[in-house]
Amino acid sequence: MRKAWVLLWAVTFALIGVEPAMAHHAFAAEFDSTQPVRLRGQITRMEWINPHAWMHLDVTLEDGTVESWMIEAGPPGALVRRGWNRDSVVPGTEVLVEGYRALDGSNRANGRDVTFPDGRRLFAGSSGTGAPLDGSDPTEPAR
Repeated sequence: MRKAWVLLWAVTFALIGVEPAMAHHAFAAEFDSTQPVRLRGQITRMEWINPHAWMHLDVTLEDGTVESWMIEAGPPGALVRRGWNRDSVVPGTEVLVEGYRALDGSNRANGRDVTFPDGRRLFAGSSGTGAPLDGSDPTEPAR
């Protein structure tokens, strides 16, 4: 009987630890490292949510039409440690986002770097999930 209880508890704790890991996706499951994008536009909204923050951007094309983009960033806690704050992503702020387009061709991208009007450049990506190692992330291991 004691073995059954130990086994039951072991399985329960193992399953508790598995759920968050399954909920997180790898970079390559949604984004294409061979399709870099450079988007200049105005921030319309910033969602500080886990597991990834999302920046919403309106990009004006050459013909005057406006495309709305969703830019995936790293977790909110990681962004704050990299110098981000709620005042740096005010709606109406024009930014340059460099990143990688969604596999499905939608107006979504995984943001790598965001350059603000004052010249600050902040890392937005979520390294360690299969994102390309291109030297943009200051915490990236040297090759």
